[in-house]
Amino acid sequence: MQKIVLASASPRRKQLLEWADQNFEVIVSNSPEEAPGELSPSETAIYIARQKALAVLKKLNENIPVLAADTIVVCKGRILGKPKDREEAIYFLQLLSGTHHTVTTGVVIRYGEKEISFADETIVSFHSLNREQIEFYVDHYKPYDKAGAYAIQEWIGVIGIKAIKGDFYNVMGLPVSRVMQALASL
Repeated sequence: MQKIVLASASPRRKQLLEWADQNFEVIVSNSPEEAPGELSPSETAIYIARQKALAVLKKLNENIPVLAADTIVVCKGRILGKPKDREEAIYFLQLLSGTHHTVTTGVVIRYGEKEISFADETIVSFHSLNREQIEFYVDHYKPYDKAGAYAIQEWIGVIGIKAIKGDFYNVMGLPVSRVMQALASL
């Protein structure tokens, strides 16, 4: 497969591309994860991913596909980003407890003048979690770099997730099978 650039510092996205046997290098974009307020969650995720891809393209001296992604968690109409501290992580997990939410990952692949962009959505339902479980997870796993303050592949996913409808890997941060199909279409 052709080598690509992953415009992300996410160890989970890196792991998923490794599992897919995709040849890649990582170049972190350091672009702000902000978008205009009038966008839908899908549009927001794609917008942020596009900004990441464009920032990395400026750093390149060769024509190589750049893959960027952004994951957003939406619960009760509210976007839950990366928690800024322990209290916010606990608050986010209390919001998610006993209900369902949507995980949206926006993906942008840029190659020369070509762009492929899409958003993938997965609905995740949590069992009711008590405060002790939530605090255990936050204190042991420190989910401060994760949208919604959790990672599905960690302890909280094993004991807390009741059901998912959609792509499991999308919740990890990259709908990898859809990405691989998009890369093949280039």
